[in-house]
Amino acid sequence: MKTINTCRTMGLIMGSIIGLTLTFPVATAAQSGMTDATYCTELSHRYQKYISSDLDKRPRPAPANVSEAMSRCRSGDTASAIAVLEKALTDQRIALPPRT
Repeated sequence: MKTINTCRTMGLIMGSIIGLTLTFPVATAAQSGMTDATYCTELSHRYQKYISSDLDKRPRPAPANVSEAMSRCRSGDTASAIAVLEKALTDQRIALPPRT
């Protein structure tokens, strides 16, 4: 009986070690990804660079919803701002930056 309990205990320990070993790289990769604030800022910069650049002969001001989304990025309200900026960029066929 003691041998069976020892084998079960060893199996649980090995399973836990394997599980932690497989989970650690995933958790590390998630932590090293781009934060929402950084991504939102990158979207804002991309919009300004490709759509409303001052370097154009006739720069176009950003629509009110896009200007407000950029402002929300700066204030930390990234959840709603990201969706607006992504749509504005994709509507103009501008590639979105990677989230890594």
